[in-house]
Amino acid sequence: MNDRSSQPGAPSGSEDPKVLPTGPRVDPYALYSDMRAEGVVHTIREPNGLHRRLVLRYAEARDVMNDSRFAKDPGLAWDQLRDAGYVKGERDNRADYLYHLVNTDPPDHTRLRKLISKAFTNRRMEAMRPRVREIAEQLLDGLAGQQTVDLIESYAHPLATTVICEILGVPNADRENFRIWATAMLTAPDAVVDGALTPQEGYAAMQSFFTELLARRREELKDLAETDVDTSDQQPDVITGLIVARDEGNRLTEIEMVSTAMLLLSAGQEPTVNLIANGTLALFDNPEQSALLRAKPDLVASAVEEFLRYDPPVELSTMRVSTEDVEVAGTMIPAGSVVTVSIASTSRDERQFENPDQLDITRTDNPHLAFGFGLHHCLGAPLARIEGQEAIAALVDRYPNISLSGTRDDLRWRPTRIMRGLVELQVELGPRA
Repeated sequence: MNDRSSQPGAPSGSEDPKVLPTGPRVDPYALYSDMRAEGVVHTIREPNGLHRRLVLRYAEARDVMNDSRFAKDPGLAWDQLRDAGYVKGERDNRADYLYHLVNTDPPDHTRLRKLISKAFTNRRMEAMRPRVREIAEQLLDGLAGQQTVDLIESYAHPLATTVICEILGVPNADRENFRIWATAMLTAPDAVVDGALTPQEGYAAMQSFFTELLARRREELKDLAETDVDTSDQQPDVITGLIVARDEGNRLTEIEMVSTAMLLLSAGQEPTVNLIANGTLALFDNPEQSALLRAKPDLVASAVEEFLRYDPPVELSTMRVSTEDVEVAGTMIPAGSVVTVSIASTSRDERQFENPDQLDITRTDNPHLAFGFGLHHCLGAPLARIEGQEAIAALVDRYPNISLSGTRDDLRWRPTRIMRGLVELQVELGPRA
């Protein structure tokens, strides 16, 4: 095993790297504020020993996201990641689930994004808006007669899962274990509790599921091709589109198909759940803004943008690796360093946002980094925005007096360093409008 001090991002001498806390009651914003005051780039150490360079200010973070010298291929830091428990095996035989958009650089990234982006155009996502609202209304109908509910379990999660599964083409009967697998995949290796799936076990379960689903769908397509049914005017689901792309020789491997399906499910589910829950919690904490949204429901689009900034669903960006020595705001980041942007910190950067710690649903100058920036800007951003807008609008319209059940001290945050999401959000629905 490698000596931790030999990591490119590790401190030398007497420097004491910070350990970012991961726990059920973590509020990172005060810590990030103090760290930003000290400097733009910090070396942090995870409990598993991995050192990262953390970029905290907006301008520099955006530059890093748009700089090709910070690559996405985890193979460039394989030994560090393996020692920390994030990956296993040898670099040349790495697990199949790593071959997707988030972990590739051009030209593979360009090829994959071109194929997948066809399913997530603004036009196609806008066409989904009525269906998203329909799902939201159906879920709210199911809450009739209940007073106290977990908004995540009863509303945010089933909405996000239903929408992304319909886009992907995953049958209803196959969706039961998705959140268990996704939770395992996102849990920090050192935060796995006894009896829970490890990240690798979560990946393996989801990988097996999509491998089987793709094989089953390919057989269904073969059977359909042997009939006289004309499907040329139908918009194919994403999984069907991936199979067709591979079979038509578009250089999409079986491994890439499986890992892409896994990525789209996870990315289309967890961040949207957090957006809805974190946004609702922000309204609870700011009753004057909640009243304003009820009075002016047309503000829902700017409200969702503000939720994305104020308490973003993704706290830390996925990792990058410096391919050469790069200076950022006077700090030299050595080649081979693991580099991460704190999206949550950039969202509260007083150099970029006026009154950053204040929730303002009328904010118009709001170029947050919740969906990243540059080459790896999130493909699903239009869909996430639509889901957030329709889910929040339907909820506030149906239950205008909804409130937090219990106190804020009762809230528990999930043990993941990437996502910023609650374990549950117990609410009092109040009377229907």
